[in-house]
Amino acid sequence: MLFAIVLPAHAGIANAPGANLEISLITYGPGDTYWERFGHDAIELRDTVSGEAFNFNYGVFDFDESGFLLNFARGRMHYLMDAAPTTLDENWYIQAGRSVTRQRLALAPDQAAALRDFLLWNLRPENARYDYDYYVDNCTTRVRDALDRALGGVLKTQLTARPGGMTYRQQTARLMSAQPWLMLLLDVGLGPYADRPLNAWQESFLPGVLSRELATVQLVGAQGTHPLVTDTDLIAPNRLNTPPATAPDLRLPLAMAGLALAVVLLLARRLWPTGFSLLGSLYLVLAGLAGIGLLVLWLLTTHHAAWANANLLLFNPLALLLLPAAWRARRGLPATRFADIVLLVQLLALLAAVLLHLLPGTVQQNQPWLLFAMPVWLAMAMSLRGGRMNAPAG
Repeated sequence: MLFAIVLPAHAGIANAPGANLEISLITYGPGDTYWERFGHDAIELRDTVSGEAFNFNYGVFDFDESGFLLNFARGRMHYLMDAAPTTLDENWYIQAGRSVTRQRLALAPDQAAALRDFLLWNLRPENARYDYDYYVDNCTTRVRDALDRALGGVLKTQLTARPGGMTYRQQTARLMSAQPWLMLLLDVGLGPYADRPLNAWQESFLPGVLSRELATVQLVGAQGTHPLVTDTDLIAPNRLNTPPATAPDLRLPLAMAGLALAVVLLLARRLWPTGFSLLGSLYLVLAGLAGIGLLVLWLLTTHHAAWANANLLLFNPLALLLLPAAWRARRGLPATRFADIVLLVQLLALLAAVLLHLLPGTVQQNQPWLLFAMPVWLAMAMSLRGGRMNAPAG
């Protein structure tokens, strides 16, 4: 497929002098499917003499690759560079209802030729594959880096000097807010890495941010300073629901959810013991499985954005050890000494999570999950200990 794309390109853009090459950044708006929510982009090379135009992008992956799902789970995702005629590429996104924006870039002829040569080299089968990372090595950072390479490092110099607007966590929550359960799953799984302050260069891992930041870049030439982006065309408007401009604040919703669950647990413990056992067991199973997932992400994968996650103090495999105590409560039996010890350890972990968050210099912003877990664990402790307090002496 790659050879089939490259061969026709040699009739025009592959041999055109740099003065005949027009370079543009093509930005595609977010789609409806979860892997499309971050948007996409490509570098367009256009031969102004022949009219031939190709889009080069870094966003191809193969579900049929041997071990794809296992590699994906372990954080070893293999992506490919690809190229396609501009019209064919853009029409697919237009038909999907996603916006298409073209920004023409003021590259000098030698810079345009160097970018073309690099992209064609990168397109070769032996060079096209790369190890994907959501935040630091994705389809947009590869486009950004290729443009920066052609411009002699101007992009990185200027964008690194400017602060970013959001963190990785905030951008992720903002873009995934249309799928609330997936957004919550990603949020609980992100560790302190996702909360580091970003500069504009780092935040340009997103197509929309890169497009916005390129519009601010200034180049110095023989005629003085001039903007990198010479003009911007909206080729197709967005026909889908657009992500919000800011990340949703999860603190109040999760605090209310945790408080409501705690109240229901306490009422069920008094009025419907079987209901308490069922609901309490469901919470313990989910908390335990979440803890196992967080441990696996930290210890067995290369998903560095999930490492050292303080949410392990709130949701961990210890919760599974309390399942027998939840079902003993259904029969009015007190918690065992073992369950008492596990509860004590969990409450100490909860206290450690609160103190860790209050320490100066704390990076991870997991307040929503603290506000959710605190009332629930306190309600579970009161309910499970309630059996011991109400048990007859002897």
